[in-house]
Amino acid sequence: MTKDTKSGKTVTVKQTGSPIRRKPDQRQTLVGLGLNKMNRTRTLEDTPSVRGMINKVSHLVRVIED
Repeated sequence: MTKDTKSGKTVTVKQTGSPIRRKPDQRQTLVGLGLNKMNRTRTLEDTPSVRGMINKVSHLVRVIED
């Protein structure tokens, strides 16, 4: 979900899939998002680079709607 804040829009993502037996670049993308363990949730700034990272590991994460 995207929200307006003073610094701009944010998006909340939750890791739903395990990085075990995934390609190294997918693991690094999860770490870059601040996710590396199951059920972790992060609220990130909604930028094109973050959206691209979410798209790359879309099978491992879920965008949370509040």
